[in-house]
Amino acid sequence: MSTESVAGTGRTYEIRALTSETWDVFADLNERMGGLFGGCWCVAFHAEREDHVPGPEGNRAFKKTMVEEGIAHAALVMDGEQAVAWAEYGTPVELPDIHHRKQYDAEKDTDPDYRVTCIRVDKARRREGLAEVALRGALELIAAAGGGTVEGYPHDLTHVTKKTSSSWLYNGTRSMYERVGFAYDRPKGMKNCVMSIEVPPAR
Repeated sequence: MSTESVAGTGRTYEIRALTSETWDVFADLNERMGGLFGGCWCVAFHAEREDHVPGPEGNRAFKKTMVEEGIAHAALVMDGEQAVAWAEYGTPVELPDIHHRKQYDAEKDTDPDYRVTCIRVDKARRREGLAEVALRGALELIAAAGGGTVEGYPHDLTHVTKKTSSSWLYNGTRSMYERVGFAYDRPKGMKNCVMSIEVPPAR
């Protein structure tokens, strides 16, 4: 466990890894948010398996199984005993099904050690800087696991003039990743991009 703070607010949050022991607080956050997009339970980027039953309840069970097997990872942002945000991360083997994958595979030089695929914040707690707290938390957990090259695929709003609802920013924004230290690599799709950072192992 570690802590992360929101700059300029004095607020500090505990970071916990998603494990069997923290499943209940993760599930509570998802249930408060209606299971995310159509009840996806954040399984969309995982490799499909025969034991995955489609639908919200099947997605929930599938996610829980992968957590128990140690192949589904996330940084949970805790406010007291309640999770208020999380960032999903994992290896490319664990999270192969990213958006715009055909383009990504055609343009990549190599795969990263880890990728961040989804960052979500409790809809009652948005615009408090918690997405950035979750991203920093994910990098801390990756450092604790030995570090490596980490990619993220945020929304690039550099040339977007129309306001975008935060509910659709499933992986944060380019500017947020830049604040955390990621470097821009290339565009991906119409409004996303590839960014990366080298995370040293924790001492």
